[in-house]
Amino acid sequence: MTNIQAASRPFPPELVRSVSPALETHTVDRLKEVWTRPGLSFRDRSLISIAALITRGQVAGLGLYTDHALDNGVTPAELSETVLQLAYYAGWANALSATPAMGAVFAARGIAADQLPAEIPDQFLPLDEPAEAQRAKTVGEQFEATAPGLVDYTTRFLFRDLWLRPGLAPRDRSLVTVAALVTASQSAQITFHLTRAMDNGLTREQASEVVTHLAFYAGWPNAMSALPVFRDVFAKREA
Repeated sequence: MTNIQAASRPFPPELVRSVSPALETHTVDRLKEVWTRPGLSFRDRSLISIAALITRGQVAGLGLYTDHALDNGVTPAELSETVLQLAYYAGWANALSATPAMGAVFAARGIAADQLPAEIPDQFLPLDEPAEAQRAKTVGEQFEATAPGLVDYTTRFLFRDLWLRPGLAPRDRSLVTVAALVTASQSAQITFHLTRAMDNGLTREQASEVVTHLAFYAGWPNAMSALPVFRDVFAKREA
């Protein structure tokens, strides 16, 4: 069985067929088709699939997807940082719920703590001070009077800490964040993060494939609801 076939099959085919023969056929044929589309690598598809599963709290197949993410070139450090990133963007409970399945794969592969990012990195990525100052100013003007604690945490915990951790490249950190937002149907937040993702190196073709792939993992309504935002971001960048 290829990585593509296995990554789409967290449950035995005979079990699926006993409930819905058509679902079994679609699982084999249609998920294979989307995984082999050329616009996004297997590695990236693994990352966004895992982001969708964690965001939805669907941990039953997470071990299998983790195993194949490692086979597809995602490093243990990148998976570790993906879980941390999603604690902030999909919720703490969803991130914590992912650790047993992912931890079992790490243990089976002999992945030890020295292969994972430190609790506090020796050195953070450089901060774009002007851009961060403008972001903080805009958010502060809009919401400081409403929720000063949230505004403060957003600056200190997210943009001056989480986003500067070196264990996951900025482009990939944006990739899993956008995947989580699409999965959770958080359209109001997608504009900022999709723009940031493309600033960080995600191409238009790759972004298009992200939302296409997520139709299968987050559901068509969530993917379709994100399309107007993707269209507007693309148009603004090309204007």
